[in-house]
Amino acid sequence: MEYTEHISVLKEEVVEAFTENLEENDCLVDLTFGAGGHTAAFANMEKSTRVISFDQDPDALENGYVYLKKNNLEHVSLIDSNFENFPKFFNERKSELLIESGVKGILMDLGVSSHHFDDRTRGFSFKGEAPLDMRMNNREGVSAKDIVNGAEQEVLAMIFKDYGEERFADRIAAEIIDKRSAAPIETTKDLENIIFHCYPKKMRFGKTNPSTRCFQALRIAVNRELEILSEIIPRLIDTLAIGGKLAVISFHSLEDRIVKHSFKALVKSRSDVKILTKRPIIPSISEIKLNPRSRSAKLRFIERILE
Repeated sequence: MEYTEHISVLKEEVVEAFTENLEENDCLVDLTFGAGGHTAAFANMEKSTRVISFDQDPDALENGYVYLKKNNLEHVSLIDSNFENFPKFFNERKSELLIESGVKGILMDLGVSSHHFDDRTRGFSFKGEAPLDMRMNNREGVSAKDIVNGAEQEVLAMIFKDYGEERFADRIAAEIIDKRSAAPIETTKDLENIIFHCYPKKMRFGKTNPSTRCFQALRIAVNRELEILSEIIPRLIDTLAIGGKLAVISFHSLEDRIVKHSFKALVKSRSDVKILTKRPIIPSISEIKLNPRSRSAKLRFIERILE
């Protein structure tokens, strides 16, 4: 499916930071290609700059290969893989790609792309009827439907509490168990209806849809987002060149907390890293007006330095 027009969040701030130490033939990495906005910005910084981009989503890859060819971005390599595999890719390919001394910049733009919400067939949104999926890579793995219909009540409640901070998690988990005993919960609307009726009547029509937190929680669980984020940050440092920077854009407090604590732990355990952002960089008022979905974004940087 063709991607809709996309505005990359905090793009100028990332480009400015990566430009500072960039030299001829250096390599930049975009671990979350998505619609290709950040990758295109990196590719256009310096014509000699090589860019490696990762994505596991079939739609992003299909559109990405077309986009790169159309714009003659031959110095960009788009890799079909989850970004958790980048350290392995780096170690296996660094000689071939002439990046043995490390890359100068790595970006992780976390969360779900606008496409996943806009394409309701993917099951990320409760705004339309769709199979209950939520997999970033819908070619493999466990779907939201599998979790909703297969997990024990305690596990469901834990997912809703820990990943969604849902106050009615126990009630919702119990109701899911009851409903699925009669018939499988198949679609986004099936699940939304269950969650809606678990909320007190006076809270069902507030500013935020009652399903928002549970849908976020299931998406995080399906894609192991927080688990992978916690594991990958420390492993990325050794793929950076001296003066190379790791940039992470997060969109909710659970992600940002992991990034913040991971950076602090790295500084305590290593003498060759320096945190560049005491406080996260947030979008400007003008960017938020242009792209309201950027309003919750937070950007943090850490740099590899000489010991």
